Amino acid sequence: MSEAHAAIDYGSYLRLDEMLALQTPQSSPEHPDELLFIVVHQSSELWFKVLRHELDALITALEQFDTMRALLATQRVNVLTEIVAQQLSALDTLPPQRFAQFRGYLGTSSGSQSAQFRAIEATAGLRDPHFLATISEHGDPPEAVRAALSREPLQTLVLALLAHDQVELEALYMGPAPTPMFLLVEGLLEFEQRFARWRFLHVQLVERIIGPLTGGSGGTLGAKYLSRTVSQRFFPELWAVRTKFYGR
Repeated sequence: MSEAHAAIDYGSYLRLDEMLALQTPQSSPEHPDELLFIVVHQSSELWFKVLRHELDALITALEQFDTMRALLATQRVNVLTEIVAQQLSALDTLPPQRFAQFRGYLGTSSGSQSAQFRAIEATAGLRDPHFLATISEHGDPPEAVRAALSREPLQTLVLALLAHDQVELEALYMGPAPTPMFLLVEGLLEFEQRFARWRFLHVQLVERIIGPLTGGSGGTLGAKYLSRTVSQRFFPELWAVRTKFYGR
């Protein structure tokens, strides 16, 4: 270990002074609940960063036809998605009247403007016209989103892995015992479910604070728009195999 590394302590390694200086409430006088609002969203963006990193690892494993490494990456992705969803519970303690007292200071900011969140959606596989229109509503999508759209969706990569291993998707549900490939496919469906759960909790949170019909910040439709996204599918072919299976 070099002298430079030996001098690193907890605070300097995590750059705590800089990090803790990044919460800058805009309300004046400062509203006591705005700090919570900022921290929940900032921490979500940090977890989005880790989630995108792990999705990259998952994609690499799938491209290399490495089922076990893809399975491990999927397990971590699912845990991270759950962490992001659980954070929303902190904002359940924010009463409507208190949010109204500092909401005007948010300007045109909206969670829909999160480039990382949109990149995660695109990486997972969203390509429907409504999604593409939404991310292009105010000009070209952010670079992170464009990069995600340029890659193959996760479902395409999984189906390519199945073809490489000469395994039929339906056959995964016919064998005597679960295989690593079966666990991978089910893990991806779990990712979609956890992501949908995050969306649902988000809808519930927004309805609880501003109501189901109130427009959201930044000119969005609020809960009315968010509720439409709960049913979005990343892996329609992985879901459809159940219909084929029981249709027999």
